Amino acid sequence: MEIERKFLIDDTKFDYSKYPSKQYTQGYLCTSPVVRVREEGDEYRLTYKGGGKMVREEYNLPLTKEAFDHLIAKADGNIIKKERFFIPYGKYTIELDIFAEPFAPLKMAEVEFPSVEEAEAFEAPDWFTKDVTYDSAYHNSHMSKQKFD
Repeated sequence: MEIERKFLIDDTKFDYSKYPSKQYTQGYLCTSPVVRVREEGDEYRLTYKGGGKMVREEYNLPLTKEAFDHLIAKADGNIIKKERFFIPYGKYTIELDIFAEPFAPLKMAEVEFPSVEEAEAFEAPDWFTKDVTYDSAYHNSHMSKQKFD
């Protein structure tokens, strides 16, 4: 089970560049339900996500590079590339995604929680601007279907 909140950020109030990061490339084979393939540095995964916004089922399976390359070629829509920064915040880790074109300059933070109660009680840092947890437009699976000129 994944319990996660998403936020837009104001990067003029916070320097994320000093934190460790990893490059991600991901594509969607299906968006309802979500079936995603992702390259995370030198790791590859196939992910299934059930319905929901803040709380949803999530299953991850390891892939080989060859399997990832085969499946990403079958992705429907936009391939999403981003750099993810890992920022300690109390007992949580903020995962800050800096999206590449065509989604730049989008910057979005995600925080995962062990319970719904903790997610609802979370006090975000002042550099978080808007809570977009319940806005489908900010789900990567939805972004993969956006049309660009």
